[in-house]
Amino acid sequence: MPHEFATLIARYDAMNQTRTERALEAMSQHSQQLFELLPVLFHFNHPLLPGYVSGEVPHGIASFELSASQRDFIEDICIATNCHAGIQAHERSILGLYSMGSTSSIGQCCRSDLDIWVCHSHELEAERLELLEHKCLLISKLAENRGVELNFFLIPDNKFRLHNRAELGGDNCGSAQHLLLLDEFYRSALRIAGQRLLWPILPGDWDEGYDEQVAALFRSGQLQQHEWLDLGSLQRIPAEEYFGSALWLLYKGLDSPYKAVLKILLMEAYSAEFPHTRLLSVETRDWFQHHDDYSLRLDTYYLMLDKVTQYLSGQGDHKRLDLARRCFYLKVCDDLSRDHEPRHGQWRRDVITALVTEWGWDAQQLRHLDNRNDWKVAEVKQAYGELLEALMQSYSQLIQFARRNNISESINPEDIGILSRKLYAAFEALPGKVQRINLKIAPDLHEADLSLIQVPPGRLNRAGWYLYNRSLKPVDIIGQAPLDYNGYLSKLVAWAYFNGLLTAGTALHLRTKGADLDLENLHQFSRDLAATFPVRLNAVSNLALSRPCEIRHLGIFLNLELDPTSHWDDRELEFDADNSDVLSFGREQECLVGTVDLVYRNSWNEIRTLHFNGPEAVVEALSTILGKMHQDALAPEAVDVFCYSRHFRGLIRNQFSQLVQECIDLRLARDKQRLVKMLYLGHDRYALFLERRGVSVKKLESAIDFYRQVSSNKLERQPLPEGDDLSQCVPSVVDSYASDGLIQFFFEENDTGFNVYVLDENNQIEIYRDYSGSRDDLVQSVNRYYTLTHERFNYDNQFINFNLPQFYELVWQDGQQQVHPYRSNGRDNG
Repeated sequence: MPHEFATLIARYDAMNQTRTERALEAMSQHSQQLFELLPVLFHFNHPLLPGYVSGEVPHGIASFELSASQRDFIEDICIATNCHAGIQAHERSILGLYSMGSTSSIGQCCRSDLDIWVCHSHELEAERLELLEHKCLLISKLAENRGVELNFFLIPDNKFRLHNRAELGGDNCGSAQHLLLLDEFYRSALRIAGQRLLWPILPGDWDEGYDEQVAALFRSGQLQQHEWLDLGSLQRIPAEEYFGSALWLLYKGLDSPYKAVLKILLMEAYSAEFPHTRLLSVETRDWFQHHDDYSLRLDTYYLMLDKVTQYLSGQGDHKRLDLARRCFYLKVCDDLSRDHEPRHGQWRRDVITALVTEWGWDAQQLRHLDNRNDWKVAEVKQAYGELLEALMQSYSQLIQFARRNNISESINPEDIGILSRKLYAAFEALPGKVQRINLKIAPDLHEADLSLIQVPPGRLNRAGWYLYNRSLKPVDIIGQAPLDYNGYLSKLVAWAYFNGLLTAGTALHLRTKGADLDLENLHQFSRDLAATFPVRLNAVSNLALSRPCEIRHLGIFLNLELDPTSHWDDRELEFDADNSDVLSFGREQECLVGTVDLVYRNSWNEIRTLHFNGPEAVVEALSTILGKMHQDALAPEAVDVFCYSRHFRGLIRNQFSQLVQECIDLRLARDKQRLVKMLYLGHDRYALFLERRGVSVKKLESAIDFYRQVSSNKLERQPLPEGDDLSQCVPSVVDSYASDGLIQFFFEENDTGFNVYVLDENNQIEIYRDYSGSRDDLVQSVNRYYTLTHERFNYDNQFINFNLPQFYELVWQDGQQQVHPYRSNGRDNG
């Protein structure tokens, strides 16, 4: 073996050992135990060991030998269970185990998760890989029970030589990242067991003609192929990957905002150097090959900060540079202002101390960051705003990069749709939507006091409601700014509840100017809200994100602000069974519903609120609820109605609940093209028109007017055939999927290509027949158009849109035409 290879292999092993020691130093005791046990659990598949799965489970790690402590562990188990035959590995199907990400870097702390690549031959059968996935799941659950987050990724050895077809899900980035993922792996991989990585020890100029050079190397016998894992070369990152990577990092920002800001800034720095991008993995390889000692130039998080610092300094962007440094400090998680032993090793403490000294941070700034566990809503709102602005600015820069270079994205259309909808649900600020601001920034936002103050029209301040985290005592509230404002109260209470400010221990205070609400009903409303909606929800499925959003849980709160019965103190209450309709009550035919507040969770896990008042509050609320249900939607899992009237509370609640359920049943009646629901509201009559493509409401003056409205409504809303050709009609299944606020494309195959039906945000339809091009190309061009030109977010005059169109296929199954989410197979669909 040539001298340089022998030297590099010895250096590789020595540095891997140093990094392993640093990784263990930063781990909790349970993490250390699991980390050292992992090779054993994958080398053997035995009923006596955790993670055992029956069947032909791939096991046995190439080039792996038990350490002394691991051998003692196996022997102790065998002695304790009288297993005289011992535990054996019958194959060597796993090429290696590698930890990637922050492990062993300055960015690792005791709360860091472990991302483990389980690399295997691409020739393993799919059935056996499913068994291996199950084994990984069992080991992850074992770790979870010990307070350790352990994520496994099955990586075939040819993954980065093929078109990326990975599925998006959980911590798997799917098609959003490909060679960028390999770049991160090569610069951060820590070998736990198995074959050494080949790429780091090969000369940089071998990236040209890499496969031929490697084949010749193995043929020469200088290196033995079975001892090395070769995932391929990494000469450059295709520009097409940046858009998908940006979407993925924005999504990851929901759980790890500080890390996501650093990583998306790195993507922005990479794009600024395109097409001559100097990858961090290449920098680490070059340093490794020319230096004997382990250095920060091999630390993935330090390198990331250094690259971002150079880029932002060159741009003169000191604001984002300061944020990047704060994100780095918070990720390192070693509080310098506190007098205690280093949590994760003295070397980390020394490095971060030198950095903050170089940055010129004072003791006050360090105390503020170190006290982040005590941050409340004011600090969290400020941090949320800074993080969101930085994420969106980088994302916008990467969109502009794609626009300048006329780049098409490599991410699959379905992954674009799913990620953009996750981001839409999380970040897009809409009227009535409850924005969750605590992206794991602080652990507890509970407030001891919350006050709601109503300002009537005609005052200096805007009419509506103001929320304060103070009591109403003058000494507490005078001179304080409100936390939030809204025109109606239920939105503020919902915002406080879902963001963790309002808990069972919070003292509520109220000052009204015109509303009928009292403190008792405010407390009852907050209790009803907490009993109806959990704060924490299970993650939304990709299947749900591939469909139009639907109401899943609906809360209806009647007469919270205005109660028509609250002023009946001097009135003799009469109840007549013949005139007991609460919408046209008694001889006066009075509507007993003054306001309707809606709080609902949809299938994308958004929390929305709406408020209706005035004479038509009931019909406006009903038409809005029904309009948010396309005809093929599932019925809500729950509909809860609450009433806060002084009189007839139970009667109003029960009748309104029955009315809502009846209207929902009519709306979701799949065998009806069009239905009409009549309502008497006080002295007036209304008609709700429920049709396949939407809901409308008309006030009726007479019976003649009713028939006129029915006729005109039919002409306005029913799709009519063009001429006598009935084939020009829109398929009924398209109408039944119509959803307000979404742009939807439906593909229908025919003999000469396919038809395209497009429903816009107002459910107006356009038809394109006999399209003969590629569906994948059409989807990509449409997504690009809406990403770059239909823009919603505004950050420093850069606009961003996450409400991208949805794409579906019309397929025939069991004699019926059905709607399926469009899936790209990387083929030409023409």
